[in-house]
Amino acid sequence: MSEAPNLTDLKEEPYYKALGDEVEVFEAAYHARLPVLLKGPTGCGKTRFVEHMAWRIYRRDNAVDIDNPLMTISCHEDLTATDLVGRYLLQGDATLWSDGPLTRAVRTGAICYLDEIVEARKDTTVLIHSLTDHRRILPIEKTGELVSAHPDFLLVISYNPGYQSVLKDLKPSTRQRFASLTFDYPDRETESEIIAHEADIDATTAERLAVIGEKVRNLREHGFEEGVSTRLLIYTGALINGGIDPRRAADIAIVGAVSDDATVQEAIADIVDVVLPA
Repeated sequence: MSEAPNLTDLKEEPYYKALGDEVEVFEAAYHARLPVLLKGPTGCGKTRFVEHMAWRIYRRDNAVDIDNPLMTISCHEDLTATDLVGRYLLQGDATLWSDGPLTRAVRTGAICYLDEIVEARKDTTVLIHSLTDHRRILPIEKTGELVSAHPDFLLVISYNPGYQSVLKDLKPSTRQRFASLTFDYPDRETESEIIAHEADIDATTAERLAVIGEKVRNLREHGFEEGVSTRLLIYTGALINGGIDPRRAADIAIVGAVSDDATVQEAIADIVDVVLPA
């Protein structure tokens, strides 16, 4: 059985720094009830963006009175259609149907966010097709029910196209059902602001971490496919905020986290040595 979904009540505004017109585009897509695909590298803010938009729509604008306006499901190869839709459970002598997270979102009008959708099994992704066109229905095979989506329901999926292999790429028959937003890592100045806010560190340290991020990502030009994520830079700042020496914090959260290749680690460590003073 899949792990439980992340049910988000969003009582407080999730911090998000817009990089372009993604907020306006998402709001327009929501009002038109267009399913949304988020593409971008790991740790660049896709999940936080969805949380922020759910808060804006459901909490700030009071569009819907709902306890959990966002259901986030981390997809993986063992995720089945049953995990999403629901299953029969034994309760005492009775067998009762229990809705899965996707079905609950469809019924209540929440946003359902399928994170890293390409990690899920192909038969699982096909399940969402009927929710992404004019039908907006969810068939539940085991009960014979056709659930019409609540007017406020929205489906959002994400994946990292630069990381996935051809075998795990998103099928055109699925991709072309979504309005697509492309994300990337922020520029140095914006990333500095994000790191300073999220890690609660001073602006100078935050800027140095952003410089490390920028320089490590430039290694992609030399064959290093994955750069360091904004998330890892925030982790580094959090360790520094917790009293860990900056060089040690960077070694833990950046050098040792982005790769197991000794050559790559050495190259990243050289960047850290230059940017962070001893």
